[in-house]
Amino acid sequence: MEVKGRDPATECYRVTHKVDGQCFSALVPERLAADLHMIGARPSHQEAYVWIAGHRKKIEAAIEQLARGTRRPKAPFDQITLIKDR
Repeated sequence: MEVKGRDPATECYRVTHKVDGQCFSALVPERLAADLHMIGARPSHQEAYVWIAGHRKKIEAAIEQLARGTRRPKAPFDQITLIKDR
């Protein structure tokens, strides 16, 4: 999985991940990385990247489930969405 940066319009981090030989892009909401005691606050880029790295396997599994259409990821990873590359 590779983090491509933050998309300010969607308040998500754009990531790519290869599934069955095909590269998929997905949006990971930055709110997932927000500290629970700071509801409504945005995480810093560093906090978001640390959170994404710490949850890498679960994010990749969610992308794989969405790409294959096998099942819906469990919360909170059900908030991740696949996007078409521009």
